[in-house]
Amino acid sequence: MKRIPVLVGCLFLGVFGGAQEIDLPPETAERVMEAYQKEDLDRVIELTEGIPQGSRWTRIRASALQRRGEQRFFDAKIAESIADFDAFLAIVPEQDPYHWQRGLSYYYAGEYEKGKAQFERHQTVNTQDVENAVWHFLCAVRAPGGSIEAAQKDLIPIEQDSRVPMKEVHDLFAGRGTVDAVLSAAREDNDGVLSERERNHLCYAHLYLALYFEALGETEKSADHIRLAAYDYAMDHYMGKTAQVHAKLRGVKPKP
Repeated sequence: MKRIPVLVGCLFLGVFGGAQEIDLPPETAERVMEAYQKEDLDRVIELTEGIPQGSRWTRIRASALQRRGEQRFFDAKIAESIADFDAFLAIVPEQDPYHWQRGLSYYYAGEYEKGKAQFERHQTVNTQDVENAVWHFLCAVRAPGGSIEAAQKDLIPIEQDSRVPMKEVHDLFAGRGTVDAVLSAAREDNDGVLSERERNHLCYAHLYLALYFEALGETEKSADHIRLAAYDYAMDHYMGKTAQVHAKLRGVKPKP
């Protein structure tokens, strides 16, 4: 997904500077800061439990919840990731339209109607993202009453996503493209040497081909492509890790 920002950081000058009264006892505040700097997210969340809404410390709590939700997703703990994302959004509800991460978790939790609605809200703040259109499609297919034909008819139109191979991915899900076109767009003529850029393109290509075949119910083809995305062309960004989560949840292992 395009990196439309969700609040994940904490500006320590904004939290710890200034003359305003702190809402935590000094010793607790020190422990929170130490835990946050050590990335002990569980401890931060524990120490800030019950902090009043509007306190400067809620920003640290929100950041810890968002980051732990992401980590739980990467660990394939889908229900737990949704719980953390929900808690994050309870603190900063204005971030809801930006929260495509919860949409991915909804898909893997089987909460397809919620996922579809999340991606519809994300479309209002990220209007030219093929990935958002595709995840909306995937949820629409599996939501009650959904079908491939209806999802194709309602596929969100995207005209300006220049990332490779997103145009070809969108065409495929729209029913006017091909698997070969997606793979051809992702490959580079580099004499057999795999560049980091090509690895990234192929990771995306095979992830979305795996999801496409999953939507069609073709599990073997889906497994073949997710194996490539998760292992052969593994990447360490959010969508690369999503491919690995998908493989784990679907029981797809690397070839021996």
